[in-house]
Amino acid sequence: MLLAMTAAAGMLAGLPAGAADLPEGGTVEAVANGKGPLRIAFMAFQNNPFWIPVTEGAKAAATYLAERDTKVDYVDLGDTLSAEAVIAGIESAVAQDYDGIVIVPIFDGTERAIDEATEAGVPVFNIIAEGSIPSERIAFMGQDARAAGAQLGEFMAGKLGGAGKVGVITGYFGAVQHTDRMNGALDYLKANAPGVEIVGPFENQDKAEVAYSLVQDMYTANPDLSLVYVTAGGPFGAAKAIKDLGLTGKVGVVGFDHTPDNMEYIRSGEMWALIDQAPFQQAFDSTVMLYNYLVTGEKPAEAVIRVKGNIVTPETATN
Repeated sequence: MLLAMTAAAGMLAGLPAGAADLPEGGTVEAVANGKGPLRIAFMAFQNNPFWIPVTEGAKAAATYLAERDTKVDYVDLGDTLSAEAVIAGIESAVAQDYDGIVIVPIFDGTERAIDEATEAGVPVFNIIAEGSIPSERIAFMGQDARAAGAQLGEFMAGKLGGAGKVGVITGYFGAVQHTDRMNGALDYLKANAPGVEIVGPFENQDKAEVAYSLVQDMYTANPDLSLVYVTAGGPFGAAKAIKDLGLTGKVGVVGFDHTPDNMEYIRSGEMWALIDQAPFQQAFDSTVMLYNYLVTGEKPAEAVIRVKGNIVTPETATN
């Protein structure tokens, strides 16, 4: 991982310094740098289109902070989400003397590496998804996963009139965020729509092609399928399966993330709803907040910074 990190580091370094104005989608302003040169490692995965705006947010932060004698290096943790990849990335960043780390830890078990980095004087800022075990990170920015799942559970209950058959596809069974999203929706349906029957859950490891195959198999076994809920990456694969099966308008997909692939199927009617996580904002704001902490020594006012997503439907889609 150290070699891979070294090769990936610097992808964002050397970008031309942009104007001092915040980019569209960024909301946190940087303080003046009175500390001298700083280096931040920004670490994320690259296994589905969700990570594109995350990377763009990191690039925007790199440009914005370059004027403040700060270098932001993007570190690609690969296309397979795992606690081991997160831990190796954090340990490599500490070994390379970064001043701070922004990371998407996702799994339980990563808190040890976060705590060890903090003890070594390298503060860590978690974004998007973290494990359920507390760590010494300076802050976490992301959605309330259970609440977001319940929000989609309410949508599904209303869309189905309280009865129907819902297939469930989660990203990774061991990912706390994915489990919370799933349970948030299922608990809502159990309490408020007892006529809904659940098929699954199944795991697609955030892969659209796996979601595609799972939907085909689910429909073969359950021709009365009403809806498919995808908790993480790859919902557009499920939507493509609905289209190819000729089920547009009869069976819908709900899931997460305002990506071009998902929006294509929102507009054509296979996806009935999605929740946006504001990934660009999370990447940009967290990096600037970490920079501000490195300069001032003051943590963000809140240890958990919630990003509220909005439900997008074919009726409300604008772009």
